[in-house]
Amino acid sequence: MSKEQFIIPIGPQHPALKEPGHFTFTVDGEIVTGASVRLGYAHRGIEKAVEGRNWIQNLYLLERICGICSHIHATAYCLGVEKLAGVSAPPRAQAIRVLVAELERIHSHLLWLGVAAHQAGFDTLFMYSWRDRETVMSILEQLTGNRVNYSANILGGVKFDVDEQIKEAIQSGLEFLEERTHHYLDIVRNDQIFLQRTRGIGVMSTAQAEQLGVTGPTARASGVRRDLRVDAPYAAYAEYPLKTVVGSVGDLEARFVVRLNELFETYRLIRTLLETLPEGELKTRMPRRIGAGETISRVEAPRGELFYFIKSDGGEQPARIKIRTPTLINLESVTHLAVGNQLADMPMLLTGIDPCFSCNDRAVVVRESQESDAWTWERLRQYGIAFYREKT
Repeated sequence: MSKEQFIIPIGPQHPALKEPGHFTFTVDGEIVTGASVRLGYAHRGIEKAVEGRNWIQNLYLLERICGICSHIHATAYCLGVEKLAGVSAPPRAQAIRVLVAELERIHSHLLWLGVAAHQAGFDTLFMYSWRDRETVMSILEQLTGNRVNYSANILGGVKFDVDEQIKEAIQSGLEFLEERTHHYLDIVRNDQIFLQRTRGIGVMSTAQAEQLGVTGPTARASGVRRDLRVDAPYAAYAEYPLKTVVGSVGDLEARFVVRLNELFETYRLIRTLLETLPEGELKTRMPRRIGAGETISRVEAPRGELFYFIKSDGGEQPARIKIRTPTLINLESVTHLAVGNQLADMPMLLTGIDPCFSCNDRAVVVRESQESDAWTWERLRQYGIAFYREKT
């Protein structure tokens, strides 16, 4: 390292971070020459906790992994458990799952737009977008009774039905939100002050996106045509096809444009779904004990691909549930693209992937020497016992 280079730490508590994460940037003047990230500050042990609870209890635990995409976590879990049990939810229930998932996507994208605008110093856009997201939160509250953790799913179906009153509320809300989304799209494409923070910043080519394995809108903004709702449809997406929204430039501006254009496709899908909602039951019978086996469940969360691995030993509790969230794979692009950009661009570059640290933290790696050592649960338990014995 030259004498002109410095290491700048950001986090785990920092005004640019809404959740705890620790980034270190090596800078030469104002230019970033190296970057790394350390996770683990929001680790809650959810994957271990599910092993001590039954299949139904875990549904309510897993949807609390993330407050913004709680429904898609519950959907991924339900689809996996139903596959192990050899059960399929009724068509009307599958369609309602898609409806809530797309309403949640609107909520997530509008929330992200406000956070990103705040990081850019555009607090007017921040306040307007968060004001407008109250519309979709009110719709979700009217449909499910909750504004954040909707608890719409149950194993084998859904809890809530869609009546004519709710249909009218959704259609009215979509008209307002679609008009506002056109306004926001015009801002992110044409506001010169905002473009100074996004255009040409953090450019990621299609080849880089494929190599780094990024997912969701982050990948699609770089020309990667990949969306599980289209490529591997689940729930009712096969009956309600979508058009994959992609960009080509791959910079921060493209990530804004792709997310906002995705909202128009979501509005269209929800309207189509409400017009053709299948009749029938909302749930089917599920066994208490799930047969032994393993399965995976892949869904398209607002941030990208959400992956669940579920293992059963044939009892009332899972033997193992492993979750890979889109933030984990998208974070690598931040440390890669940071090099060569200015330090002042780092908050916007991080915000561009819409990170969620609470749904990302899965494991703790303890470094007692230069070599990395992943601890097992039994080793961690014995360490805790020995530690408290010493204290007493």
